[in-house]
Formats: sequence, C-alpha cells, structure tokens
Amino acid sequence: MDNIRIGNRIFDLKNKTYVMGILNITPDSFSDGGKYIERDAALRQAELMISEGADIIDIGGESTRPGYIAVSAEDQIKRVIPVLEAIKKEFDVAVSVDTYDAQVAKAAIISGCDLVNDIWGLKKSQGMAKVIADYDVACCLMHNKNEAVYNNLVEDVIKDLKDIADYALETGIKKERIILDPGVGFGKTYEHNLQIMNHMDKINELGYPVLLGSSRKSVIGLTLDLPVTEREEGTLATTVMAVMKGINFVRVHNVKANIRAIKMTEAILNS
Repeated sequence: MDNIRIGNRIFDLKNKTYVMGILNITPDSFSDGGKYIERDAALRQAELMISEGADIIDIGGESTRPGYIAVSAEDQIKRVIPVLEAIKKEFDVAVSVDTYDAQVAKAAIISGCDLVNDIWGLKKSQGMAKVIADYDVACCLMHNKNEAVYNNLVEDVIKDLKDIADYALETGIKKERIILDPGVGFGKTYEHNLQIMNHMDKINELGYPVLLGSSRKSVIGLTLDLPVTEREEGTLATTVMAVMKGINFVRVHNVKANIRAIKMTEAILNS
C-alpha cells in the first residue's frame, strides 16, 4: 500500500512517519489526566499540537491505563463530542477517536471523526466493524490480550494482527482504511514490550501501515527508572527506532520533540 486517506488528507506510506498527538479528555489518564477535561483547555492543547506539526489529533474519553475504570458510552460521548466538533470547526486536521465502543465510534464519526482507534482490534464491542465499514472511515486496530502468555511473542502478535485485519476485510472494511498497532503496554510484559518494538518492522510484511504507541509508557519508566514526567528522551528513542524500521505513525504526547526527532532521523536515512 502506497498511501492511506484519513479524512481529506492522503498520507504517504513509502517515505514518511507521521505524528498522532494525544488528547485525553479524561481525569485519570496516566500522563496528563485531568489537564484537558474542560473543553477550552482541550481546544488550546489541540491548537498547540497542530501548530507544532501534528498530523492527527487522537481524542479519548476513557483512560485505558493499567487498572483503569471503565467509562460508559454516554459519558465518553459527553466528554469527546464537544471537543471533537470544536476542533473540526476550528482546524483543518484529521481527528481520531480512541475508543473500543461502537456507540462512541458512531457518535464521533457523525460529528466529523476521520479515524477510529480501537485498542481491542474490533474484538470488544459488537458492531464496531460494521460502524467502521458502513461509514467507510479509517481505523487503527491494535493487538491486545487479557493475559501476557505467548508461544512466540513476535509470531503470535503478527498472526493475531493478521487475523484482526482479515476479520476487518470480511466485515466490509476496505484494506486501504486499515492501520495496525502492535499494542505496546497492552497484554505484554516489560520484556515483551522491548521485544515487540525491536521487531516491529516485521509487522510491515502484512502489507498495512503500522502505528507505534509507546509514549511515556511503563516500559520506558522501567528501563530508565523514571516517573512518567521524565520519560521524554525514552519516548524519542522509540520514535527514532520507529522511523528506522519503516513505521508510518507514532502516537505521542509531546508533538514538537517527536517531530524534530523524526525530521532528523529521516534526513539521515534519506541522505
């Protein structure tokens, strides 16, 4: 696949790594919980990330940190939709919704959302695949498991992602709408997270664009023995690795720093 359309923009999959900026409309997210729960604060953060070069703004109304408390679809919609509508009104940028709930996804799409970012890869909410197919929007489908048990981590993750993609195709989602995510921090041990990032280029062999979401996660904190407020350099290292391994999207908190790291890495690789 040479490109993917998200909203009204075509993303080049052969020569570029793009940045998805994280906007958590939640009180309990592990890194920035509570900062952007108010609409105006969320809009200012979106404006900042866009000015720094974010290609996609990813809005979530439910934290999925370890031990998270589930939020009803109704409450997610109340949090997400006003911010989503305001961003789409004010800015020309692709917007994704971070949800595994079909009801939330449908409400977001109707309000202008361009991409559904599903951390359960269509497995958690009945009807999610149909919503994505019916509205013909892009989707990011992540590998996830309840228990971190594998026969061979890399092979198992790749097989599961292939099964997810095949199911998506069977339900009517077009191949050119699918992005895959290896799921760093989800259903994996510390060692698993390091290993899957080391071999994430192998996921490219499935023929879909790949997204890496490792920003400020525990694998970085454990490696460097640092709290969540001091994990930026570790995040940048994973972003550089992603560029070197041909990954098309990185989902991050600090847009400016990651954009700079990507530009520098791409300049060296393209010299």
